[in-house]
Amino acid sequence: MINNDVLRRIRNTFLYSDDQIVAIFAQAEHPVTLEQAASWLENNNKPGYQFIPDLDLAAFLNGFINFKRGKKDGPQAAPEEELNPNIIFRKLKIAFNLQAEDVLAMLATEEQELTKRELSAFFRNPGHKHYRNCHEAICWAFVKSLKAKFGEESE
Repeated sequence: MINNDVLRRIRNTFLYSDDQIVAIFAQAEHPVTLEQAASWLENNNKPGYQFIPDLDLAAFLNGFINFKRGKKDGPQAAPEEELNPNIIFRKLKIAFNLQAEDVLAMLATEEQELTKRELSAFFRNPGHKHYRNCHEAICWAFVKSLKAKFGEESE
């Protein structure tokens, strides 16, 4: 998965401006400039494009959780230095306060059929004996399904 694609998909699904993207980063107490955000949101083949590092995307996703659900009291969660599809999937699930049934229905719209047990394995700790790596195709199908379920919402 390309981190920039995840960021662009979220921006396009909810029609966020670059200023709103910067504000979401600020929700995680991770300041970025408008120029940084614009370079991360640029298409890969355009001048000015820059890859968004895992740490910055993780901070954005933490900010997105705060933006959608409200900030919790106390210190903010530290962004992960390395992301994988499991972490991206989990953070988006948390942001939208989705239950397993909701996620399974959303994945079904993208022709990704999973059982509840398979889904829960993605959200376990990596050291757990039933942990399972999430394939990029499943995570990407979930990211794409956000538009069908939430794209018409207005903030």
